[in-house]
Amino acid sequence: MYNRKGNFMQNKKFKINLVILIISAVIELVVGVFILLYVFNTFDLQNLLLPETLGYITLGVTFADAILCLILVFAVDRLREKSDIKMSEIVGADIKEAYLFGQIGLAVINEEGTVLWTSELFQQRQMNIVSKNIFETFPKLKNFLEQDVGDTVSVSQNNNDYKVKYLKAAGLFIFKDVTDYEFLYRYQKEQGTCVGIVMIDNYADIVGNSDVVNEVIANVRNIINDYARKYKCLLRSYRNDAYFVVCNYLSLSDMKKDGFSLIDSVRRLKVKETIQPTLSIGFAHDFPDVNKLNEMASNAIDIAMSRGGDQVVVSKYGSELEFFGGKSEAVEVSNKVKVRVFSDSFMSLISRASNVVIMGHADMDMDALGSCLGVKAICDFCKKDARIIYDPKLTERKTRTALASLFTRDQLFKIVTTPREAEDSIKNETVVVVCDVSRPSITMDPKVFEKAQKVVVIDHHRRAAEFVDNPVLFYIESGASSASELIAEMIKYNSNADRIPLDSISATIMLSGIFLDTSFYKSKTTGLRTFEASMILKEYGADNSTADDLLKDEYEEYALINKLVSTLKIPYYGICYCMSDDEEIIERSTLAKVGNQCIQFKGINACFVIGKTSENEVRVSARSDGSVNVQILMEKMAGGGHYSSAAASIENSSTKKVEEKLLDVLSNYLSEARSKNDDESKGN
Repeated sequence: MYNRKGNFMQNKKFKINLVILIISAVIELVVGVFILLYVFNTFDLQNLLLPETLGYITLGVTFADAILCLILVFAVDRLREKSDIKMSEIVGADIKEAYLFGQIGLAVINEEGTVLWTSELFQQRQMNIVSKNIFETFPKLKNFLEQDVGDTVSVSQNNNDYKVKYLKAAGLFIFKDVTDYEFLYRYQKEQGTCVGIVMIDNYADIVGNSDVVNEVIANVRNIINDYARKYKCLLRSYRNDAYFVVCNYLSLSDMKKDGFSLIDSVRRLKVKETIQPTLSIGFAHDFPDVNKLNEMASNAIDIAMSRGGDQVVVSKYGSELEFFGGKSEAVEVSNKVKVRVFSDSFMSLISRASNVVIMGHADMDMDALGSCLGVKAICDFCKKDARIIYDPKLTERKTRTALASLFTRDQLFKIVTTPREAEDSIKNETVVVVCDVSRPSITMDPKVFEKAQKVVVIDHHRRAAEFVDNPVLFYIESGASSASELIAEMIKYNSNADRIPLDSISATIMLSGIFLDTSFYKSKTTGLRTFEASMILKEYGADNSTADDLLKDEYEEYALINKLVSTLKIPYYGICYCMSDDEEIIERSTLAKVGNQCIQFKGINACFVIGKTSENEVRVSARSDGSVNVQILMEKMAGGGHYSSAAASIENSSTKKVEEKLLDVLSNYLSEARSKNDDESKGN
């Protein structure tokens, strides 16, 4: 009824407006013709009409035109009054008062979205939207055209918040004022308790320089205190190198917008130009129990430390972790005491186990296999049955070739097991050791974690948001070049009087894993401990030439690498990417080799290689020369890895879509991923 009557009134108003337009046009036309005739003295008008007479005529016509327009406007207003249906006439005076008390407004539209009528609430709040298109006034209401009836949409107007419901059959919008509720919600959220922990990463290294410790530590503490004061945080020191922080969510939001510049300010300090102080920070929020927030903050700071420090991890209950900073590459720390302590704890755990199951990541490469073989040697020394999970379909070609060529069938039977057999062998006292990976979803057999009660993680990649639940032990050294390097140190540095035996074949494969992950010692992750680990493996009979042969490319792979390199594009200065066609299935190791080759080109700081590794997976392999933190960029694509070597896997997508996603990530986060050296040079 509202729509039919509204359309009728709309038509009448249109006709009146059309009459006004026609009359005005006719008057203007007559006046124009008369002026032309007068100017050219047609019919001797200049003699018949004096200028004074002409002025009086013009004034009279103008006055008459104005009177006519006022009459028509008055008629339109009368028509509008007739078309304005009062709310009391529709729902009754009592119901009208109930709607006003409940701050509920009604708006009726026609098929085009033009507002035909509004209730008194709109008039009281000076929301004059009658005869206007409601979807232009409230663009969010367009969602109703695509959503089912019953959904609500939130809109704001004149500092008021409304929840809007749409009854399509009646062309009726119901506006419910929720300003007070939204204010309380925002206030409660802004005032929510946030708990944080701030730690000085390398406090021990700094205090070792006793002649400068007072000045440097004092500067670090001043920066922390000033930052806490600026953002209204309660700061309490509970250890020489750690602070406990309490603030509200509004302060935490401001710090997030600031990008936690605190870590950048501390990083600029130096100790004798050799030691650079850095901070690790963990924050937790969005949970009412402060004890739980404290636990979440502790986990966040553990993740920040395990990822190499110099970064902030923000944990929101029920959501994925947020990472800030991480511009510094993990520093190599050759701490043999730490290695010995972990090695002893690990061997003690193995000695009490009934059996051991070892596995690496899916698409197992030489480093994953080598580290698994090293753990197998430790388990053999402890006289415990241990098997490596091996699935040829989830193993790189070179790794399959190495196993088949270097071990006999009988030897392999004693070393490897299938995923199904491994799952069946798990008991209460079984220890599962995960090497070269810490994310359960990309291990060789994720189902193992459903049965395993004791899990050990040994990895050299930065810890991601996804992590093995409650591991008994974990050893994550992001400053190490490879997992084989970590295992070699564990074999060498332990408290046992007897030397742990390691066969030459396993030592060779471990050396090949180091070759792979360091690009033959050319990677930024290569350090003194890398050469020491290689020396340990040489003592056990590792063969350089054999380790090198295991990584050599076949002609077909070499041709494929060159083909991918030829697709190179440079979207930003120093940044390039290559990509394959959707029709080609390429091994992960091949993508990594393309990245390693491109990063050798002069002027290239970071390279990304996109390729399909299976029918349902597209992978991005990222490499950097150390001036770009590719790990940050890959995390934005749900991946992870190292500062200068990272990757991401996207399921059920195409290489073209992944290319678009990569370019979007580069556009938004490349400046954040630039290294500290770039930032400092720009500042200078």
